[in-house]
Amino acid sequence: MVTRLRRRIDRHPRLVEAAFLLLIYAATSNQYRRAGDDTLWWPGFALAAVTCTSLLARRRRPAAVVVLTTLGTAVAGSQGSTFGPLLLLPVIVALYELTLQASQQTIRTYGLLVAVILVPTALRWDAEDEPWANEAVSLAFWILLPIVHGLAVRARRAYMDTVRTRAEDAERTRYEEAQRRVTEERVRIARELHDVVAHHMALANAQAGTAAHLFSTHPAQTGRILTELTGATTAALRELEATVGLLRQPETAEESLTPAPGLDRLPDLVAAFAAAALHITIAVEGPVKPLSAGVDLTAFRIVQEALTNVAKHAAVNTAHVHLAYAQEQLTITVSNDSSPITPPRAPGGGFGLISMRERAQSAGGTFRAGHCPEGGFAVTAELPISA
Repeated sequence: MVTRLRRRIDRHPRLVEAAFLLLIYAATSNQYRRAGDDTLWWPGFALAAVTCTSLLARRRRPAAVVVLTTLGTAVAGSQGSTFGPLLLLPVIVALYELTLQASQQTIRTYGLLVAVILVPTALRWDAEDEPWANEAVSLAFWILLPIVHGLAVRARRAYMDTVRTRAEDAERTRYEEAQRRVTEERVRIARELHDVVAHHMALANAQAGTAAHLFSTHPAQTGRILTELTGATTAALRELEATVGLLRQPETAEESLTPAPGLDRLPDLVAAFAAAALHITIAVEGPVKPLSAGVDLTAFRIVQEALTNVAKHAAVNTAHVHLAYAQEQLTITVSNDSSPITPPRAPGGGFGLISMRERAQSAGGTFRAGHCPEGGFAVTAELPISA
């Protein structure tokens, strides 16, 4: 019932406002009487109508409405009307609306103005034979009541606005965080796909080219290369399927990659590139230290991608991998000698260096790449031992 009534009120705000003002007029006009006369003071109806009608503008001009209702009430009181809550009703409504909108200084100013006008008028003209102290306290109570209540409502609204703002900020923050995580996940999946596809396709392309070159002169070696090519493409499909699984089951996709590749798979990587006619030397400096799973995967992917770039973009058959273990840091350097011929960029290139830099930074390390002074190209990644 209450909900239904509230809905009807929300649908007809002007009708509710008119009914509210008519009730105030009916209650107020009945108090406009002359002193010592039980009959109604008929001009008071017009005065009550003006006073109550001014309440229509209480939201647009609250200060002016407070002054007008106060003067109307003072005139009625000077004619002998009793200063009770019904006579003060327009003033109470006007003060309440003023409190909801005005500043603290304005509220104090107009509250004091109402008291200065009405209290002396009541003490001078009120027909009730009451002690002046009781009269003053009663008027002060009815003047302060709408102000106190308005301040309480105002504080409540401010609190609700703050709660609503915080809720909106929290919702927006959650949305932005979700978007950020989605973006990071997309970048991570794209990086994994790039590393898997670029490495295995480049390797398969190199092996196929070598097999075609040796087919007529070394058929036995060609058969061995083609066998390794089958294993390389099978591994590529397996890693590609596991990586694509991240899109569907992010919770279990990591398990499909377990154990994640690490530097312990460098011999397999070297053997795969050897089948593609790329000779790789590995040098280790310092005592080998165990790496965390994330750093180990990052280190392997960086070496893998760097060697893939050598196979794709450098006209050389030798590359060098240098691993330097320090107290808290692993430095990886992958380089190749100067190329006698600079081949054109292979199709699909352009993301290798970006992928390696992102991997190094995600593990809390640094990455740099560039041409060597003595010729050739080198990439260097510095990774924390544990991250």
